[in-house]
Amino acid sequence: MSQFDNVSVTTNANVYFDGKVTSRTVTFSDGTHKTLGIMMPGDYEFAASDQELMEISSGNLDVLLPNADWISIKGGESFEVPANSSFKVKASTVIDYCCSYFK
Repeated sequence: MSQFDNVSVTTNANVYFDGKVTSRTVTFSDGTHKTLGIMMPGDYEFAASDQELMEISSGNLDVLLPNADWISIKGGESFEVPANSSFKVKASTVIDYCCSYFK
């Protein structure tokens, strides 16, 4: 997806890891939301309360999901994160991403 129509965007950024990861929340008319963000190179650990789909628009990273081995992800690829879990990311480049949340 390169464009979302008829949405609301929260102007205040979600800022993590001293500004190395930032995102904006996009809310759709049905109440669902996504975040669009940028991740600077580095190592990060995230907690997921809802199931997530992380779509990587550009960049390269390695991700460690629960009960799995490290996998490499590049722009144009995605990965799913189970609800109530945590996952690790090693970003080797600037990452442009879209995260969708599922209850």
